[in-house]
This record gives sequence, structure tokens and C-alpha cells, in this order.
Amino acid sequence: MSLLQLQGVEASYGPAQALFGVDLEIGEGEVVALMGRNGMGKSTTIKTICGMLAASAGSLQFDGHDLRALPSHKIARLGIGLVPEGRRCFAPLTVEENLTAAARPGPWDMQRVAELFPRLEERRHQTAGSLSGGEQQMLTIGRALMTNPRLLILDEATEGLAPVVRQEIWAAIARLKADTGLAILVVDKSLRELSAVADHAVILNRGCNVWTGKISALEAEQADRYLGV
Repeated sequence: MSLLQLQGVEASYGPAQALFGVDLEIGEGEVVALMGRNGMGKSTTIKTICGMLAASAGSLQFDGHDLRALPSHKIARLGIGLVPEGRRCFAPLTVEENLTAAARPGPWDMQRVAELFPRLEERRHQTAGSLSGGEQQMLTIGRALMTNPRLLILDEATEGLAPVVRQEIWAAIARLKADTGLAILVVDKSLRELSAVADHAVILNRGCNVWTGKISALEAEQADRYLGV
């Protein structure tokens, strides 16, 4: 059964249309990769799911709820946790304060987040602004998990990070898939890492679906056409 389902979704920024009938489906406990070059509609799709940009057409359903009828804060309360692009921590607050500010009842608490990212326990009383970029990304993921979501959305979670930190983030995503029933939507550019965690992928080009399937079935010519520089 689908947890999240988008059918024929269109969205615009003023007079400029950005999405042209996007389809996307995620089941319970499934990991889906949303792929495409920069500017092809990935972040716009996420904004539309989260209610930060209104869909002008199409259907957006989450666990039977019509997302088009809800404001973003009510969408979050349904169980959608967002890790936005750009590591948007509350810089003046401590690590602990960032995490507890977002906390909602459920299995994810400070202890469980610290088990996933031990560095956050070590930096518990430091302000978020004093952390490295990688630590801030761990904090942003931890903050989303503290909302106890059913669907975690990761928008370019490894962008701009050192290789060793990127591997820590990918290892955490793999653990989330293996150890929880969490559904995950991942936006990233790394085919190799995505292949290890994603059940299937959706590729967007100019705001349209152009390919859907298992990443292992993606041919080199298609990858070059839709993902190459």
C-alpha cells in the first residue's frame, strides 16, 4: 500500500511552471531516490509535498490525507520529516536544544539519535553554529527524526561534505532502512551510494518524469542523458 502518492502534480513559481505532471509513489518502509540534474524539479517536488509551494493540479495523498488541502505545519504533523538542502540548523541554540525543539512523542529520542550519530552526544552542549558542516548535517537529520516521522525526506543531504562525512551519512541512511520501518525519499546525485539503499528511483527532467525503475536497470546512455553534466 502506498504511503505517499503523487499523480499528475503541477506547480509554478508565479507565471513560470516548474512541474508538469509529476508522478511519485513511496510505500511503507521503502527507500526511493529522486534524481535529475540541478533545476529539473526535485526540490520543487519536495516543496510541493511539504506544502511550501501549492500544487496547481494533480493529486498528493499521504496515508489517505489530501496534502493539497493542508498547510505545511499540519503536513509535518501527519508524519513527514524534512531534512532541507543547506543544513538549516538553529545556529544560536545548542545541539540538545535543536533536537528537543522538534521533538514529538515516539521511539526517536535524544538517546536514539545519539546512537545513530555519536558525535551529537559529544557536542550536546555546543551551539549548532560552532559545529562543522558535517556535524550540522547530522544534527539536521537528527532533528527531523525527533519529529518521529513516517516518511523522512532528505534533500541533498551529502552535498558539499567531505568524503568521510558523506560515508557516515550514507551509513546512517542504510541503518535507518535496515533497522526501522521508516519510508525515505532521498534526493542525491551519487548513483553508487543510492544503488546501495534505494528500492527504486524516479528521474525528473524539466519538471517531468522521464524514467522510473530500479537503479540497477538504469542504462549508461540514460544516466548520461538525464544525470550527466
